[in-house]
Amino acid sequence: MASRDHGGEPDKAETPGAVALAGEPQASEAADTIALTSAPEVLANSLGEYMRVWLRRVRSGESGVLPVVIGLIVLGAYFQLSQPSFLSATNIANLMGQAGWIITIAMAQTFILLLGEIDLSVGFNAAIGGTITIWMVSVHNPWPTPVAILAGIVVCMAISTIEGLIIVWLRIPSFVVTLAGLLGLNGVLIFLFDAAGSVGNGGTISNHNTFINDLVFGNLSPAVGWIILIAAVVVGGLFMVVRDRRRRANNLVAPPLGVTLLKLGAAAVIGAVLVLVLNYNRGSAFVILEGVPWVVPIVLALLVLSSILLARTKYGRYVYAVGGNAEAARRAGINLRRIRVLAFTLAGLFAGITGILYASYLGSMSENFQGGQYVLYSVAGGVIGGVSLFGGRGRMLGAVLGGFVVAVIYNGVDLLGLGAAGQYIWTAAVLLAAVTLDALARRGTAAT
Repeated sequence: MASRDHGGEPDKAETPGAVALAGEPQASEAADTIALTSAPEVLANSLGEYMRVWLRRVRSGESGVLPVVIGLIVLGAYFQLSQPSFLSATNIANLMGQAGWIITIAMAQTFILLLGEIDLSVGFNAAIGGTITIWMVSVHNPWPTPVAILAGIVVCMAISTIEGLIIVWLRIPSFVVTLAGLLGLNGVLIFLFDAAGSVGNGGTISNHNTFINDLVFGNLSPAVGWIILIAAVVVGGLFMVVRDRRRRANNLVAPPLGVTLLKLGAAAVIGAVLVLVLNYNRGSAFVILEGVPWVVPIVLALLVLSSILLARTKYGRYVYAVGGNAEAARRAGINLRRIRVLAFTLAGLFAGITGILYASYLGSMSENFQGGQYVLYSVAGGVIGGVSLFGGRGRMLGAVLGGFVVAVIYNGVDLLGLGAAGQYIWTAAVLLAAVTLDALARRGTAAT
């Protein structure tokens, strides 16, 4: 499309009438084009051809989630050799609990990163949501648990939405607005604990709600764990096969059947191993403690829903289009303001969930919440998982894996007794490696 001078006439395609007539089709076409270029399977017609295309893309710098998977294997092997209890059933269950809130805060940040923006306030936003929920279920006449959970999440969504509106209407960089949010929400958190003096104890509100506590420490029965796994594999497999058949019937690109079956088989094997390990009795002869922690299906459900939103809806295609090239997206008729504000609202939703999972994991909320540190975890999780800091590239699965990498470091370093210093150093090293890979990938793409 030709450019437009400020002093000249606009191109015909850029006139208001043209945009009004073709805005939606152009927006969908532009967004679909960007989405397709990030999917290697659309270039192949067989499993062998897919592997050749995939290897060619890896050599050119488009490695997808491969680095994070290799990183997980290397970290797991190192921690297991250094501390044999790392892969024990007890520690894996503990790791799932630790990973839950780290993964969800990385997912919250991912909605913002995909637009090429950043949310520095997401950590303290999560803290406020968790504090409100725990406060409401801890007063002398406690609120119903669903109401308390909903209240905490809605408050987080409202805070993020307000930040998004300020960013798009006043055209202030997200870094500045959310930095102000980080500082301001830290103050609000302290205010909440001052107001909760009759409930809190020395700047801490303890959680005595069984349902919230069970979000992390509760376990599914062994039978239910297997039922959920089998149902997930069957439903997922049927969805993928039917989706691909419909696309082929409509003369659209679809991955080869062998690729679909390979992905489904890998997910089934990993799930089966996880369920088998977690169904082992982690208690004693007198106390039975077995089953998959509730937090695992919760995170998987969030992953499925967010992945469908980003990959299978018009809004998701628009997010990638705006993040990839905001000006091109605007010219195609996409409402940039609406897309950005909704992204912040979704980040607030996941921040609220993070706060509740964090309160469940610790059994309390404290005014000493490390919101600045945890927002760095959120960025690290997304970037380690392949979400580009420059926007327009990355998947929610990558953010989940990246968040899990941060949790593995958090857990493994703690087992080795290296403390906070080791956690910071290890996380920094992995994050730097991930950013380097991202920069090299972008350089390789630009060179071609």
